[in-house]
Amino acid sequence: MLLPLLQASSWALFIGRFHPVLVHLPIGFLLIAALLEIGRRSGKINIGEGTVVFILFWSAISATFACIAGYMLSLGGGYDEELLGDHMWKGIGVAAFAWVAWLVKSDRVGKVIPFGKLVHLPAFGIAVVLTMSAGHDGGSLTHGADYLTQYTPEPFRSLAGMDPLEEKAKEIKPIANVEQALVYKDIVQPILEARCVQCHNASKKKGDLRMDELALLVKGGEGGPAFVSGKSTESDMIKRCLLEENDDDHMPPKGKPQLTTDQITLLTWWIDQGAPSDKKVADLKVSEEVKPVLASLSKGGASGSSKKPESAVFSLKVPPADEKDIQALRKAGLIVNTLSQDQNLLEVSAVNAPAFGDKEMALLAPVSEQITWLKLGGTKVTDAALKDIAKFKNLNKLHLEHTIVTDKGIAELKNLPYLGYLNVVDTKVGDAGLKSVAGMKELRSVYVWESAVTDTAVSQVTKQYPGLLVVNGFSEAEVAQFLKAGDTTATAANEPVKKP
Repeated sequence: MLLPLLQASSWALFIGRFHPVLVHLPIGFLLIAALLEIGRRSGKINIGEGTVVFILFWSAISATFACIAGYMLSLGGGYDEELLGDHMWKGIGVAAFAWVAWLVKSDRVGKVIPFGKLVHLPAFGIAVVLTMSAGHDGGSLTHGADYLTQYTPEPFRSLAGMDPLEEKAKEIKPIANVEQALVYKDIVQPILEARCVQCHNASKKKGDLRMDELALLVKGGEGGPAFVSGKSTESDMIKRCLLEENDDDHMPPKGKPQLTTDQITLLTWWIDQGAPSDKKVADLKVSEEVKPVLASLSKGGASGSSKKPESAVFSLKVPPADEKDIQALRKAGLIVNTLSQDQNLLEVSAVNAPAFGDKEMALLAPVSEQITWLKLGGTKVTDAALKDIAKFKNLNKLHLEHTIVTDKGIAELKNLPYLGYLNVVDTKVGDAGLKSVAGMKELRSVYVWESAVTDTAVSQVTKQYPGLLVVNGFSEAEVAQFLKAGDTTATAANEPVKKP
């Protein structure tokens, strides 16, 4: 009967997951008992010994149950063995010394134990100290070894001989020369460190997987390899990112900072290129979809910059989207990310749903007020879909590249009050379409290369609207500058980019 609870069974793990709940009980009981004992002995409060003894009894009981649940939780693996061992024995010590402190004070047992009163306070004190130490180890197991000390301010960092805070923070920095950047070291690794390593490192190996070193990432975890070289669609680390956020297997877990669509695009591209460890961007094949994402790295955009576009839409606050509507989008293969938690604004991307078409636009209608960034590049949408998109009153950025939309559909967008970025690369949009939206008050950036837009129209539009940046060709440096405008809707007056 007890055998399933002594091994990594579903019952053991189910009970084990109550450990974080149960462990707070002995902490509270012991600290309350300690305060009452101090107050009683100093004459500050008037209570009998029986009250302290009663609380000690429940601290011992709860510590015992917390130890049992903790052991069952540890059966799931994925923790640093040395740190786990320290945490376990300290937890057992808390329970043991709490029992001793209670026993020597209890009416029935205390009377028959010689020198019981001399043992009480040391046992009580050791239990309290072990509680704090075990709590620190528990935090390290869950959040990483430096969780409590990571943001220690000055002057305490210097006094403790710790590195400056700036060196400890995991920041994704812009890349000066994207073409010469090492794909893994300069692009992939910073994304993993910012989003994945917190749960997959030397001290916390969730799923027995470490992602802080490439060799260990290649090795994989208890579920097998983290990725299949050359096959992103079969790679677990990509598939888990695309699951519904409420799914237990979704990574990063709900409540943790999520990967952006561009970050997933970069990881997918790296895996499809064979997951190289030492090759530069210039050495690999770069698709049209990945080019603008790579270009934005020079400004830190695709790597997860926390800066929001400077658009009036980000001063709005809309009602939160219904969770059922978001789940419906994810079931259809769309990626849904929160742009602004406080304002409930959303990014919806069909980067992994190329079959998305006009019929599926109905799925977006319930969240039309929340959608601020919409990526439908490479999908089956037509001009008919743009009639629906024209109703998305808070839309700020729209990707329609590699679709069959035309001037007729683009003209539907001219009344959108916050549209600041429009991508119609490789579409049938021509001069009329560009001119129909060029005068929009908030529009700052338009991609038109490989479309039907002519150089003459680009020149005319940019002269008439000097605050509008129109890109009619591809240059790494120029597009990097342009994507800043596309991602931040910052006003920039520039001459049209000529086709190479």
